[in-house]
Amino acid sequence: MWPAPGRSAKARRPRWIGWLALAAVVAGWVIVAAHLGLPSGGRARAVTGVASSGSALKPTTINGAVVLSNTEGFTIYSFAPDTRTSSMCNAQCAKFWPPVKGPVTATVGVTGELGTITRSDGAAQATYNGHPLYTYIGDAHPGQANGNNLNLNGGLWHEVTIRR
Repeated sequence: MWPAPGRSAKARRPRWIGWLALAAVVAGWVIVAAHLGLPSGGRARAVTGVASSGSALKPTTINGAVVLSNTEGFTIYSFAPDTRTSSMCNAQCAKFWPPVKGPVTATVGVTGELGTITRSDGAAQATYNGHPLYTYIGDAHPGQANGNNLNLNGGLWHEVTIRR
């Protein structure tokens, strides 16, 4: 297509480049959303600590494994770099992996030791058999385990399995 009278071909190029840049940004967002397991609308569950203080943890079968979940059925995770006394997932990490607020109780079928640690911000975080507990914003619906075996934020994440 020829440029309009009085306009050069160079004048049209920046508009084309702008659309290309926009398409690249949108494509990048789609890739990130797919990696995080977010719904196609790109919205994650708004979470600030899915299991609030005083909530219960229960067993849920996900992909053939019996795992720990909160009362809503969302999978509970542990972070390999954590210790029995401290969480290594803070600041930005905790936005993607919200700590489960402690203390919590267990329903029938949950065996093991429940406890709490004190996070760097002073909040109580629930533990199971000495492992600090988290949820994952990439799990958009109950029964998902999109965070299992992910190597993010400096370590490996695992769904917390229950032995029966």
